[in-house]
Amino acid sequence: MTDPALDTARPAPGMASELLENIALLLEVLQRVGAGETVPTLELRYPESHPVGALTASLNDMVASLAEARKRSELYSEELRQKIHAIEVQEAAIAELTTPILEVWRGVLCMPIVGVMDSARAADMARTLLNTIVRCKASLVILDITGIQVMDTRAVDHFLRTARAVRLLGARCVLSGVHPNVSQTIVHMGMDLTGVETHRTLRDALRALVSMKASRTEKRAAQAASGASAVTSTGQDGSPAAPGAGAHEARGHQEVGGV
Repeated sequence: MTDPALDTARPAPGMASELLENIALLLEVLQRVGAGETVPTLELRYPESHPVGALTASLNDMVASLAEARKRSELYSEELRQKIHAIEVQEAAIAELTTPILEVWRGVLCMPIVGVMDSARAADMARTLLNTIVRCKASLVILDITGIQVMDTRAVDHFLRTARAVRLLGARCVLSGVHPNVSQTIVHMGMDLTGVETHRTLRDALRALVSMKASRTEKRAAQAASGASAVTSTGQDGSPAAPGAGAHEARGHQEVGGV
């Protein structure tokens, strides 16, 4: 025979299955929360005085706290992304100001470099300079390092590699304003400066460039004058003029005017 008291305390079969379903639901919600998923608020099917009801209420409070913490984390992450973006923009602006590239003439670039030159800055400078040479189709580059008094060995190596890379792009590289300390570092490292034209100051480099352009202009003018005199002498002799002579004369005058 069974004890009637035990039969009274034992839950009915329907209530037992419902209780097991609620416990299984709570376990599933806990697993989803542990996996980082967002879960809705659970329905209280039992009063908070009941163990399952108390567990459900506690789980709802935990889910609400986690949702609030997730929102705060997303806000902080967005603020951090904005700050990182602002820092990157400022770094780009500072890099552009510390290493400006000026187009003094058409096809002639000048890069005055000031401050401390390390290997990282030398690499950034080389990348910016080479891209600018290609974009502007420059034929000559003046690197003025008057504002640099000290340069480590790695920076010197990057710097001279940049000069050789400029020549590989088909442009001349002119170096001006070399400090005695930098020159000693280059000599001690045994670096080869073949093909790199050097000047004491930026003024000397620009003066040499102006003189070169002036000599080219004078040479073109002399060639145009000799061509014009040849055409004139041919007409005076009465012999037929060479084909294309007039066009050659016009081109000569045009070149003189364009320099």
